[in-house]
Amino acid sequence: MCGIFGLITRNGPVDADQIDLLTDLVAHRGPDGRGVRINKNVGLGHRRLAIIDLSDDGAQPMRDRDLPVWITYNGEIYNYLELRAELQALGHVFHTASDTEVLLAAYIRWGEKCLDRFNGMWSFAIHDERDNTLFCARDRFGVKPFYYVNTATHFAFGSEIRQLLPLIERPVADDDLVSDFLVCGLTDHTNRTFFKGVEKLPPGHWMRVDVSTTRFELKRYYSLAPRSLETDEVDQARLLRALLDDATRLRLRSDVRVGTCLSGGLDSSSVATLAAKRYSSSERFFAITAISEQVTNNEEAYAAEIAAKSDLNWLRTRPSYEQFASTAEILLEVQEEPFAGPSIMMQYEVMKTARSNGVIVLLDGQGGDETLLGYHRYYAAWLLDHFRRGGVGGFFSAFADATEAGISPRRLLMYLFGASSARLRAAFYRWRYSFLKKPDLPDSLRRFARQTRDAQEMQVLEINETNLPMLLRFEDKNSMRFGVETRLPFLDYRFVEFALNLPTRIKLNKGWAKWPLRAAMQDLLPASIAWRKDKIGFAAPDQLWLGRHSSAMYRKVVASTLLARYVDMDTVKRKFHQLDLGMRWRLYCVALWGERFRVEAP
Repeated sequence: MCGIFGLITRNGPVDADQIDLLTDLVAHRGPDGRGVRINKNVGLGHRRLAIIDLSDDGAQPMRDRDLPVWITYNGEIYNYLELRAELQALGHVFHTASDTEVLLAAYIRWGEKCLDRFNGMWSFAIHDERDNTLFCARDRFGVKPFYYVNTATHFAFGSEIRQLLPLIERPVADDDLVSDFLVCGLTDHTNRTFFKGVEKLPPGHWMRVDVSTTRFELKRYYSLAPRSLETDEVDQARLLRALLDDATRLRLRSDVRVGTCLSGGLDSSSVATLAAKRYSSSERFFAITAISEQVTNNEEAYAAEIAAKSDLNWLRTRPSYEQFASTAEILLEVQEEPFAGPSIMMQYEVMKTARSNGVIVLLDGQGGDETLLGYHRYYAAWLLDHFRRGGVGGFFSAFADATEAGISPRRLLMYLFGASSARLRAAFYRWRYSFLKKPDLPDSLRRFARQTRDAQEMQVLEINETNLPMLLRFEDKNSMRFGVETRLPFLDYRFVEFALNLPTRIKLNKGWAKWPLRAAMQDLLPASIAWRKDKIGFAAPDQLWLGRHSSAMYRKVVASTLLARYVDMDTVKRKFHQLDLGMRWRLYCVALWGERFRVEAP
């Protein structure tokens, strides 16, 4: 896990000092080493976080021993040992123990098709001097970031936006993205960023850049294809557990200390339990929990059950309002773009605690909800599936099962009729947020409304656009701020494909969300967790924090010249303290973002 940077100039050689400077802007991502490679109009930079092969042999940019092919790479190829053995059988000789050399050898052997063989997370660029091209790729689901700009004078890429801002004329807000965020908190649903001109290489895509012209070809190499998978319930649970267990096994490969995030929910508890059973070390497996000071979303008791049952070395952090108030602006600088709520602070504190205790790799349960229908909004598709299968009787039977499993009738009806109607949702936002100058429903949510009739299509949209991308951005930025690598067993592509294709009536079985995982883990987890009805997940004490922070938020909001472009400021001044907490936060976040990065209106 590292920070990468690259620059191709159109007129003359690159400036070596500039490569050094922009590479080191992400020194926090790679505290264990640095390197640059300059070749005429191409510069590659790398900041190293050493995880596999801690020796200098793993330093980057790395060159193939025989061919003029260089790589700068951020990520992990978890199945690198298996690929290494396969390449050795084909005659390749390795000189390091790193997964970087395996990736480079795989590219040389199989070209772009090497991506199909990787199980991992990656964001890399390979300068192939044989044909003077730059081959760039991002992992299937976009766990690792790849930002780029393409201007009249240069093409550049980096792990973070801050590396690219000095290369554009000035930071200008993307109107559409700011408006989408203010309406409903949606972010990361397009390949654009909040900074106009800074874009993202989409997940599951590669890009080949002609170094002489900076023209590039962009191509998708991976996409989710929903299909029907029919097996009995017992087999589904058994196969699901086997896949999750193997995904966890691969993600424990490391030459540094590994631990896990533990909220006390089903997903993180499953990962912690499987990892602790497999962890081969003389020390107990580490788990880290952020504890809310708000009683209604405090999960400490659940996490304690898992810590005791799996004999974990359990570390706890209890962020206070004072910490939040002093860190809010720092969080915005870390994330680089607005985010929908202060719960990110909880994750930030987990990562800080990990680094301070020498835990350099953390597993996490991210992706479990998107792959196994874990959110309440999926019940709309499930109810309609029962209606199609069993008519009115089937619908009401399923409705009763859901309420028995802990979902309130009001919430079920809200998702069945509200989320599935783009017209109703748009009208609600226009009424509630009439002070917004553009209170339009984002296109992604209009598509989401259409997909509520099909759970698999909803999942694909959530994984690709409306939910997972923003969660992955939060996790990457928070973890890498402290030089911590997070690994996500639920996003092993084998697990994702299997879970996606399970029948909807099984993923939501008798009203229980994520039923296959509950059934698969019930012999290992306490029943109070395997069959928990509520869902929280590292939630911040929003009501306590934002209530106390409201005056400070108000001052920032009314002073923001950028925000004045998007809202009727006179109305905001009158009604700010009557707005819902989510909207108050979004206004504050945009104001902070504009101030922190000196963002201008278009």
